Amino acid sequence: MGLTEAMGAGPIAVDTALFIYLIEEHPRFLAPVRALFAQADAGELAIVTSALTLLEVLVVAWRAGDHALAARYDALLTRSRGVRMVDLTRDQWRTAARLRAQYGTLRTPEALQLAAAIGTRCTWFITNDRRMPTPDGVRVLQLSEWA
Repeated sequence: MGLTEAMGAGPIAVDTALFIYLIEEHPRFLAPVRALFAQADAGELAIVTSALTLLEVLVVAWRAGDHALAARYDALLTRSRGVRMVDLTRDQWRTAARLRAQYGTLRTPEALQLAAAIGTRCTWFITNDRRMPTPDGVRVLQLSEWA
């Protein structure tokens, strides 16, 4: 059974790390992440991430002076079939604040990613961040446990 078969239908939220694994071809995580993005490209599922992901990947690429890498990330996030980058609404910012208050160790970037997942009705959030809590309505899948 593949990574997404166990998750059922509906959009799947993904953390920034999965975009990094795909573009930079991480040896351990590339195969399952490539399959996930191939399903999105084929129209079989929708991948959701917050616009924060664009900020996080571009900073690293630009800091390294790698404009080609930045362009690849930009294209993946803004022009890929099946990938939806979510601009956060005020309600989602409030959700992120509530999550931070509820889960004391949750940092702002992770709270924003979860708020985007909740706001777009994703039932799954794929990450490799072991500190990620599991709020009501969203199940967190650790990619490291799957790969």
